[in-house]
Amino acid sequence: MTGQHPVEIDTSRPHPARMYDWYLGGKDNYPVDEAMGRQMLALDPRVPVMARVNRAFMQRATRWLAGRGVRQFLDIGTGIPTEPNLHQVAQRVVPDARVVYCDNDPIVLAHAAALLRGTDEGTTEYLQADARDPDAILAGARKVLDFDRPIALSLVALLHFVPDEDGAHELVRRLLAPLPPGSHLVLTHATADFTPEESAAATAKLKAAGVTLALRSRAEFSRFFDGLDLVPPGISIPHEWHPELGEPVPGQSDGVIPGYGAVARKP
Repeated sequence: MTGQHPVEIDTSRPHPARMYDWYLGGKDNYPVDEAMGRQMLALDPRVPVMARVNRAFMQRATRWLAGRGVRQFLDIGTGIPTEPNLHQVAQRVVPDARVVYCDNDPIVLAHAAALLRGTDEGTTEYLQADARDPDAILAGARKVLDFDRPIALSLVALLHFVPDEDGAHELVRRLLAPLPPGSHLVLTHATADFTPEESAAATAKLKAAGVTLALRSRAEFSRFFDGLDLVPPGISIPHEWHPELGEPVPGQSDGVIPGYGAVARKP
């Protein structure tokens, strides 16, 4: 594994990756994560469905890309391993797929071995780095991926934790800049467009606990794809993007999923 730095796990405040793990029914979270997760459920009981919908979108997008010959994936904001992981989905389609995972939570690092069990033909690697440090991410990824061949850059359920003052749109541009034509950008993002009151309350509660939530409108989300060619059907509610490529998530149609998802190609 590249870029390892021993970091103390901070259990005094919730972390998005561990909250996500709790929503998915995992065991790699702490009381502070569960407590905040329960507060989010009190505002909107569909939060666990949203988490599963994001995972399912990642799996369908990966199948779509691998089915069209993409063999390299850079997944930032990986989260705690939950099978099937991205490399398992990709390598079932193209066994020689090369995958680099990246996250900044040391608990993800502690479980990274589960991310590295891939096919003999393929390659999987884990990089410990912050999403707001694209230079470090790209330097680590270059050790594994061939930047002369198309790469799928996956930022699933990540950018709503990167506020505008941290330059979320510029971050995506910097990550895309060295990727060759034929590369793809895979994004999902939470929004307040459909549930403004609940979203405002959730943002305030998370901010009080030290977690920034930057919910963006459809127009703000679409800016991440400036200069790219959106794959049909374009910007969608996540579970409505190529549903034929995966199984539906139970409960996904019982109310609003307040988010967007899309895949786009770099020309």
